Amino acid sequence: MSKMYVIGIGFRPLDKKASYIVQHSDVVLANSRLVEVFKKYSEYDSVKERFLVHGSVYETLDYISANYQKKKLSLLAAGDPMFFGIGRLVIERLGKDAVEVFPDLSSIQAAFSRVRETSNNALLISLHGGPDPEKRRKPEYELSDVPGLLKSHNKIAVLTDKVNSPEAIAGTICKGEGTLPLLSLKMYVCENLGYDDEKVTEGTPEELSKMSFGHPNVVIIVQNTEDRTQNSEKEARSAVSSQQSEIKFGIKESEIQHSKGLITKDEVRAVAIHKLRLPQTGVLWDIGAGSGSVSIEAAIICPDLKIYSIEKDEEQLTNITENKNRLLVDNIEIVGGHAPEALMQLPAPDRVFIGGSSGRLSEIIKVIESSYELRITNYELNAPSLIIVINAATIETLNEALQVLEKNGFKIDVSEISVSRSKVIGGKRHMSALNPVFVITGEKNLK
Repeated sequence: MSKMYVIGIGFRPLDKKASYIVQHSDVVLANSRLVEVFKKYSEYDSVKERFLVHGSVYETLDYISANYQKKKLSLLAAGDPMFFGIGRLVIERLGKDAVEVFPDLSSIQAAFSRVRETSNNALLISLHGGPDPEKRRKPEYELSDVPGLLKSHNKIAVLTDKVNSPEAIAGTICKGEGTLPLLSLKMYVCENLGYDDEKVTEGTPEELSKMSFGHPNVVIIVQNTEDRTQNSEKEARSAVSSQQSEIKFGIKESEIQHSKGLITKDEVRAVAIHKLRLPQTGVLWDIGAGSGSVSIEAAIICPDLKIYSIEKDEEQLTNITENKNRLLVDNIEIVGGHAPEALMQLPAPDRVFIGGSSGRLSEIIKVIESSYELRITNYELNAPSLIIVINAATIETLNEALQVLEKNGFKIDVSEISVSRSKVIGGKRHMSALNPVFVITGEKNLK
């Protein structure tokens, strides 16, 4: 079977096998920056006439697909190709059996070593929108998420780009600093790692927000070590109390601001969230979010899940905003507008909850599936399958949901939730039935 070889460079010499592969390749693929990096390698002179540089990642991938079975190809990649790198794209295009990867250090590994901080328990994220400005993707996390992430992570390492730059990250932290549990932060910017002009800058967010930096670079943010030492005993004492009192699942209707009974009932919400099988990371769309009860509960359960609450009604948007702020959840982005139009610019979802569709369910499902398929094409998949959960209060909506999901090839499951709640009448407790709700689950593995 023909193999495609992806070889990381930048920090260490090639091992014996990788060196042999590069020198015996018919074509060596790389971008112009990596060609310059490779000039320092002993293998450069023997392969310099066989380099092929394309204008974009997508052109390179197309060339690989068309030629890897005819020619012996190797692709040079920056650092570890499997860490937010092109290795993942090549494997998704050709399949695991057709690809062999030889990693170098990742830039984040090198950055932690340069600043002499351990990477233990650090959150590693990418804010890189992609190499092509015209095809810029929306990362899983956004610039505005960083202050919230610092509430639950003492260390964060960030792969940046020219839009989500170190100074932009620092400025965002400064604007949101008052909401952070520890206010004293230290930032490191590691520029041009592995190059002759490598540079490390250390400072506070306020200091770095006024500076500019060369690319590529990596940002590391840490809660100030001295402050952590001083506060460690206090944090340890409060940890047990916090764990005991924090409610991860089971927010009551009475705890969520809502309008005229327009809220997913507790029992139905519990079933819907169970059916969603939420991943720890990824993207959830809550379409027709209403008061935001599903979004809020999902955000508390999965603090690293990015949630988009889509709602058209102004009063409901006010309710969602109030609930988000009062319950201190930072991983929800509120999107005002009508679906499916309001969905067009969102990152593709791993999970979707539809609480209301305004009669446009078929259009919404088409947009969801198209968005997810595009994510596969761009090799940005988080979860192994797409799951859509639809709540239906009427037979008509149930029938429409079944027809649309079946037409689009989803595996379907339906549950009818009939809930009765106790009610005291004349000093005696009776059961009062709520209207039944159908919970329709559609699952599709699009890999």
